[in-house]
Amino acid sequence: MATSRPLGFFPQPPVTSPTRLRSTLAHALNAPTARSIRHTRNIPTCTRSVATSGPGAPRREAKEAMAAAAVEVSNKRVTLKGYVTGFPAEDDMEVVTATARLAVPPGSAAAVVKNLYLSCDPYMRGRMTKHDEASYVPDFVPGEVLTTFGVSKVVESGHPGYKPGDLVWAMTGCEEYTLITNPESLFRISHPEFPLSYYTGVLGMPGLTAYVGFFDVAKPKKGEYVFVSAASGAIGQLVGQLAKITGCYVVGSAGSDEKVNLLKTKFGFDDAFNYKKEQDLNAALKRCFPEGIDIYFENVGGAMLDAVLLNMRLRGRVSMCGLISQYNLEEPEGVRNLFCVVAKRIRMEGFIVMDYFGTYGKFEEEMAGYLKEGKITYVEDVVEGIENTPAALIGLFHGRNVGKQLVAVARE
Repeated sequence: MATSRPLGFFPQPPVTSPTRLRSTLAHALNAPTARSIRHTRNIPTCTRSVATSGPGAPRREAKEAMAAAAVEVSNKRVTLKGYVTGFPAEDDMEVVTATARLAVPPGSAAAVVKNLYLSCDPYMRGRMTKHDEASYVPDFVPGEVLTTFGVSKVVESGHPGYKPGDLVWAMTGCEEYTLITNPESLFRISHPEFPLSYYTGVLGMPGLTAYVGFFDVAKPKKGEYVFVSAASGAIGQLVGQLAKITGCYVVGSAGSDEKVNLLKTKFGFDDAFNYKKEQDLNAALKRCFPEGIDIYFENVGGAMLDAVLLNMRLRGRVSMCGLISQYNLEEPEGVRNLFCVVAKRIRMEGFIVMDYFGTYGKFEEEMAGYLKEGKITYVEDVVEGIENTPAALIGLFHGRNVGKQLVAVARE
């Protein structure tokens, strides 16, 4: 069973030091720590077993006895076989069966959680490659369990703030059970009236990413023209809807006619196009934005970014969230139209969501309100069973997912 060290993402009270946040999260990532459309693609039931101690025994001895007598359960885990170059494959990962003890170490403030849902995100690809220079998140370690954001239920806890049965979300292991060594990294589920899986997406890290990338970085104004690439994914679908709530004109790009239809009929985009069918991206953008683009929410990079720069308006803003077209290239593509940044006074700004974790509480309540009011619709692509995690993750890079990709490990 993997152990999860502090994520640096504290629900009570909010973290106020960005420097401390970044440092703590990077440490944690190195080891584990309303309307919806659901595309579902047999999960073994897991039994919780807790030993008892004799009446009147000292508390410390009772805990030690419980830990010693705790029943071990099967624990499927997803590990990385070795570092990857080029496009990853399912065979680069391995599903192994280990055991997990449903008890915390004696005297520890740790918590054992049962993972219910695991998030599959594009940034995980970068962690599968060995880097000579450190990035904003550490590389995965071959032979060790992968880590990701997930929704979990507390099974046992030595921490006074958590008890068995509590629902939480945080960074956890890609496995059935994880030992969280610092429960201060956990977030309580504040809105259990929504599907719990929402905390891997619209109410979790992807939702916060969309929110701060659009409002804090791009700083939209009513009536502006907004373009979103990879617009049907976990983040893009939310950016488009937030833009419409703000009063902007929104166009998205996606990789299939099905996804384009989803953007226009479910998410309320004003227009959308299938980039795979466009021979000239510059012409496609001019067709959709005859007066140019004020805000580009960047998820793709490469040729799309080059074409967008030609179509940006004076003092436009580019919110750099991700570059999924580049993640599997051994030699990343260059950008040829950068002089547009100078000539058009464009502001391009990258951001990392952990820098904004201190604003999570405000975001959560606002997004929950939009969901309750029907102003936000969220689409999930749910794969059943932890053994299908490798296929779900790899599918992201082939455009197989429709909406937020996640894995259902166990149903409550």
